[in-house]
Amino acid sequence: MRIIILLFEDDQILTFSPSVEKQIFDSRGNPTVEVDLWTQKGRFRAAVPSGASTGIHEAVELRDGVKTEYVGKGVSKAVANVNDIIAPGLIGTGITVTQQKEIDDYLIKLDGTPNKGKLGANAILGVSMAVAEAAAGEKGVPLYQHLADLAGVKAPFVLPTPCFNVINGGSHAGNKLAFQEFMLCPTGATSFTEAMKIGTETYHTLKKVINAKYGIDATNVGDEGGFAPNVSGAEESLDLLTEAIKKAGYEGKIHIALDVASSEFYKDGKYDLDFKNPNSDPSKWITGKELADIYLGYIKKYPIISVEDPFDQDDWEAWSHLVKEVKIQIVGDDLTVTNPLRIKTAIEKKACNGLLLKVNQIGTISESIQAAQLCQGDGWGVMVSHRSGETENTLIADLVVALGTGQIKTGAPARSERVAKYNQLLRIEEELQAANKGVVKYAGAEGFSAGTTAPGLHKK
Repeated sequence: MRIIILLFEDDQILTFSPSVEKQIFDSRGNPTVEVDLWTQKGRFRAAVPSGASTGIHEAVELRDGVKTEYVGKGVSKAVANVNDIIAPGLIGTGITVTQQKEIDDYLIKLDGTPNKGKLGANAILGVSMAVAEAAAGEKGVPLYQHLADLAGVKAPFVLPTPCFNVINGGSHAGNKLAFQEFMLCPTGATSFTEAMKIGTETYHTLKKVINAKYGIDATNVGDEGGFAPNVSGAEESLDLLTEAIKKAGYEGKIHIALDVASSEFYKDGKYDLDFKNPNSDPSKWITGKELADIYLGYIKKYPIISVEDPFDQDDWEAWSHLVKEVKIQIVGDDLTVTNPLRIKTAIEKKACNGLLLKVNQIGTISESIQAAQLCQGDGWGVMVSHRSGETENTLIADLVVALGTGQIKTGAPARSERVAKYNQLLRIEEELQAANKGVVKYAGAEGFSAGTTAPGLHKK
């Protein structure tokens, strides 16, 4: 892959030059787009993530589709679009590197499609992210400060509650488990540093619990660093988590969050919890109402604070029904795909009260900020998220602090592409402590919505 290098003088885009050919890979070993942007302050780099469980309404990730090369997952078309269309198009526009909205608007107009299907959201996002990095460098401020400036967010900043994905199922694992993610959320911590301590200690305790019950092979980790034991279902997974929390000594300090990713097992208007079995019995598939009753039972029995994608991305009726029945956060991911138009529909239908914010679902920094603020304005919680195919880029760590959403999920406290984000948050916390006499707010449970109650962080 060629990496585009944009050259700036006095902040203005003047010309460009392609670098020598090279390729980078994401955490699943698939090619991805990386963009280098040079200004007089130096080189600024961005790399684009990729999802495995993707919604049909997401912006288009452009892949080559050549089966004989990288099993069809090459990104040379997206890279060519950056080098041959986007970069030349930016030349002479008079746009400066600090004008994020103007650059993002130009990229959207240049693509000209509603889902970025012409140039590819991966091509557009790489440029958008690199511009944000370069603008922060140009201003001489941390990235989170620059992103906060773009969003109109003022200090004091808040460190988010991390949601550690520690048990994997669904499309992320080869076990029978239908639900995709089971997460530990250290809401009872007093700082992000303590949250990491609680999370890592419970993670290692969980590893011992799983090893004792299922053997050492069950402690191999998946794409996001979580374990994939051969459990029979969600309840067994929840029992494992509660046992680990108790043995680690953190009862009352950890809530549980779920990402069901139910679009993955939605068939003919029903939900197949045995969808990984090619011979699953259709007579055992359940309705949205029956699935909602299962969730309600779990919420009563376990300390669950958030459920993501409990229903299919177009099963609006089931979403609205569940939201009326619960006093926790119900997060839209495949439902909303970080898209303001989908979010507005969800607000009208009262289909959820939380957004999963993924920058590559919409494709620009400006649209990501707009999506978050639209949700916050309606009292939703906003959880900033990684993707299962990640890079070492840490922009989302800065973004969650900048927007003050109070929640982030970026995998287990394992695998360097996941831990890179957590480590960046530790650095940000340390920096903010130094500037604020050691006092930095940690979100805890205040970042989460609860039924019709807005997150405590957002109450005015």
